[in-house]
Amino acid sequence: MQLFFQENISPPLIHLDPDESKHLCRVLRKKQGDHVNVTDGAGKLFECVILEANPKKTSLKVLQTIEVEVESFHIHLAIAPTKSPDRMEWMVEKITEIGFHELTLLETMNSERTYLKTDRLEKKIISACKQSLKYRIPTLNPISKLDEILNSKEFEDYQKFIAYVDENHDHHLFDSAEANGKYLVLIGPEGDFDPIEIEKAFRAGFKPVSLGRARLRTETAGLAAVQMLQTLNR
Repeated sequence: MQLFFQENISPPLIHLDPDESKHLCRVLRKKQGDHVNVTDGAGKLFECVILEANPKKTSLKVLQTIEVEVESFHIHLAIAPTKSPDRMEWMVEKITEIGFHELTLLETMNSERTYLKTDRLEKKIISACKQSLKYRIPTLNPISKLDEILNSKEFEDYQKFIAYVDENHDHHLFDSAEANGKYLVLIGPEGDFDPIEIEKAFRAGFKPVSLGRARLRTETAGLAAVQMLQTLNR
C-alpha cells in the first residue's frame, strides 16, 4: 500500500501537489483508473481512483473516506537539539515510525544548538508517516526556552517527567508512567541539564526518571522514551 499526503482536502476531488504527483506518475508509474490512498494528516484516509495522472497536478476522485480513531494517549517529547542536525533528523524519522504526537525543541543552559530548520524535520515526519501508514501528522513546535515549558499551564493534566544522567535513579520511566495518559518527557542536550534546571523541573512537578542503566546520546534517549511509552500503551 502506497500512501500519499495532501493538506486541506475537500472531497469529492483531490489535486495532488507537484511532488506527490511526480512520485505517483514517474516513480510508481500509476495511471488513470488506478486506485490510490491519500491522507490529510489530520486523521482521515481517502480511498481514491486516478482521474488524470499528471506529473504536475494529478487529479483523484474520492471513493470512500475513513476517519481514524484518536489514540487514548498522547506523547509529547521536549528535547534539546543535538549539535549535528543529522542526528535529530534520524531521531524524528524513527519516533514518527514508532508513534508520537508532539515534539518541542528545547533551549537549555547547556544547549549546543539553539536553532534548527524545522522545515527539514517536517519533511522527515511526513515521509515517515507515509512509510509507516500513519494518518495523523505529529505536531512540531519551534524551539522554546525550558522555563517556558516548565511554567506553562498547558501541561497541568500531563504526567511530567525529566530524564537526565544520574546513576542513583531508581525510578524507570516505564514503571513511573501510567497507561492511557498524556505524557511530557524532557530530554536534555549532550551536556545534560544544568542542576539548576533540574531543580526547577522538580518544583514544577516533573518526576525524575531513568531510561535504563546505559548513558544514552540525546537522540537515543528521545527514541527510547517514545518506545517505552508506546510499549506501555500497547
